[in-house]
Amino acid sequence: MTETIPDISIANTIAEVIKGIKAFDDLEQQHIQETLIWIRSGTPIFRTKKPDIPNKHLVSYFVLFDEKTKKILLVDHKKAELWLPPGGHVEVGEHPRNTVIRECIEELQCKAEFWSEKPIFLTATVTVGLTAGHTDVSLWYVLKGNCNQLYQFDSDEFNTIQWFGFEAIPFEKSDRHMRRFVNKLSTLE
Repeated sequence: MTETIPDISIANTIAEVIKGIKAFDDLEQQHIQETLIWIRSGTPIFRTKKPDIPNKHLVSYFVLFDEKTKKILLVDHKKAELWLPPGGHVEVGEHPRNTVIRECIEELQCKAEFWSEKPIFLTATVTVGLTAGHTDVSLWYVLKGNCNQLYQFDSDEFNTIQWFGFEAIPFEKSDRHMRRFVNKLSTLE
């Protein structure tokens, strides 16, 4: 069960979480600053209607990371038509960390075991694929994973799932910020 918090309070809480992300590069610093301005503006930050109302909203990615083998789990996402980390839209009043907990059960039928309790990366991306054209502001969390474990996945959302070593990630068919995420994760190990 996830906890919901009133809008003003949760917006302030999320802003504090975002302030705690140490920018990896100038682009991430720009995304952080723009996101904080967006949150403080009072504009709705949660998706209220699929696929894109409001046109800009919060998402939580969670990257399962097998630290021993240096591999991450990606999903072949049907709507995005990309290899992405699992994750989902942050529900109204929901803390993004709770989104990870909820989505991990829904999408991979497993409990979230956090490698880092806080998100390590933030991006703002115009979506592509079947629901293209809106902006996902994504908080990237890292979970502990095991590439030798079998994970059940939501076949309504994903064609398949696969573990990738950092050098084997299909960057050209992934989130446009994936290479930057992997470079940042490599510096945090």
